[in-house]
Amino acid sequence: MKAWIERGLLRFYDSRRIGQVGLLLVLLSALISCAGPGGGAPVYERTQAQTRVGAKTHRVQKGETLYSIAFRYGVDYKELSRRNGIGKNYTIYPGQLIYLDVSNTPVTNKSQPVAKQPAAKSRTQVAKKPVSEPAKPAARTVQFTDFRWTWPANGRILRAYSPKSGLNKGIDIEGRLGEPVLSAAPGTVVYAGDGLRGYGRLVIIKHNDQFLSAYAHNSKLLVKEGEVIKGNQKIAEIGSSGTDTTKLHFEIRREGEPVDPLLYLPKR
Repeated sequence: MKAWIERGLLRFYDSRRIGQVGLLLVLLSALISCAGPGGGAPVYERTQAQTRVGAKTHRVQKGETLYSIAFRYGVDYKELSRRNGIGKNYTIYPGQLIYLDVSNTPVTNKSQPVAKQPAAKSRTQVAKKPVSEPAKPAARTVQFTDFRWTWPANGRILRAYSPKSGLNKGIDIEGRLGEPVLSAAPGTVVYAGDGLRGYGRLVIIKHNDQFLSAYAHNSKLLVKEGEVIKGNQKIAEIGSSGTDTTKLHFEIRREGEPVDPLLYLPKR
């Protein structure tokens, strides 16, 4: 009887140990699956600046310019400069915080003196007869500019401008790897790099205070920031950087807003 009881107790303790080991193995398996390549939350590098809908600020990354930031968020670079109290040379620095809500009060570094108002005169002022102002001339349509636009590549249009969907802010032009990308108008290169996600190797040209043009997905960039270029000058080579198709993505921005390039390019 005593031996039977001892054998039963041993079986009981053995079963408890096996159950504890099984529980431990289950917990270890769960931890390993979380740490594996398919589990857990994705970790993004700090240097990969993400475009957030409704973002109010942007931290400047190395290689960015005021023009590229304005282009990323679809705002006018002049308004962005005014909002952040940046000088007319538009110089910014890595780590600088840029406010994107351009409709708000500009940031100022110094308090501006308040102009004194002249003391009101006690005598009665005689109202003068208003002078009629000459009528202002009608605004020109957006198709006309002070310079001549030319096509940046010779291929057919793969995809048209589609602002409503927000998926194509310009046009996609067919091309072969290494074919020339030409400047659509004379101007100054204000960005040349690959820091704008989704555009690959990108060139942005400033034509005047209103117009910018952009050339994306290039395989090779042939110009540098600050370089003054002529119209129809070779600035890059067609490629597939940032996309899965060999093509040129071309945009025109008017005061920060994308417009249909076909309204400006000559018919062909």
